[in-house]
Amino acid sequence: MKKRYLIVLLLVLSFASVFIGVKDISPFDFFSLDKEQIEVLMISRLPRLISIIVAGVSLSISGLIMQQLSRNKFVSPTTAGTMDSARFGILVSMLLFTSASPLQKTVVAFVFALLGTFLFMKILDKIKFKDAIFIPLVGLMFGNIISSLTTFFAYKYDLIQNMSSWLQGDFSIIIKGRYELLYIGIPLVIVAYLFANKFTVAGMGEDFAINLGLSYRRVVNTGLVIVALVSTVVILTVGMIPFLGLIIPNIVTIYQGDHLKNSLSHTALLGACFVLFCDILGRVLIYPYEIPIGMTVGVIGSGVFIYLLMRRKAYE
Repeated sequence: MKKRYLIVLLLVLSFASVFIGVKDISPFDFFSLDKEQIEVLMISRLPRLISIIVAGVSLSISGLIMQQLSRNKFVSPTTAGTMDSARFGILVSMLLFTSASPLQKTVVAFVFALLGTFLFMKILDKIKFKDAIFIPLVGLMFGNIISSLTTFFAYKYDLIQNMSSWLQGDFSIIIKGRYELLYIGIPLVIVAYLFANKFTVAGMGEDFAINLGLSYRRVVNTGLVIVALVSTVVILTVGMIPFLGLIIPNIVTIYQGDHLKNSLSHTALLGACFVLFCDILGRVLIYPYEIPIGMTVGVIGSGVFIYLLMRRKAYE
């Protein structure tokens, strides 16, 4: 799929996203909007569009980085315990810092997400049987252990309702003043692009990278920091969006190849288009009600994931 087609698709979906909602705003009324319609656009629709694009781009690129560094096509923030570790960090911040600001919660959740990701990578180093399916299964079990701990302490301290809100991704809560934290993802995407060639070399193995004069550990740590921070800000702002960082890089790799720098822009564009499509679908299926983005992405993403598993011999 050529990049210009993805750009056109993104523009079309973005245009549709702005004008779909309970409040009727027509493209034909764009130059004669009343005060209420302008407020809906500026406070709700445009912030929602920006957050969808930033979340789709940053999570897809995070998945691509994780797959490159782990050398496994089925590893992502969802299947490596990163998202679950971030949720555990949010719970800890709610317990220890009851009046914590969003930035303080981000710092605590980021530390836990980073520690969880590092721990998964350490487990990965110890595994001798590195089958394409076995490794993400280990990651899912690791994530479920952390998730179970989070649920246990949430029940114990009567915070289960608060924590359940972080489990389901939902863009309907996005309004002006509640999404700006996602802007952190923009410089992280730029850093990922600057380090793209180094991530590609690091993905070939530690010995190979060191022989080429690359500081392997520093590059890997940079990649894991990007993944952890992106996962944290998305969870804090939107909630969990499953499978996104898993399926988008795989789809792009099928037709674009494994060189990270060549596939980075395609991954970003396809990720944004996919999340936009799922968000629009969730808004129109049971209109005027809305299906959360976590559910629509989860259903479609799980179907694509099963397809990739069935075709792994051809694509791995």
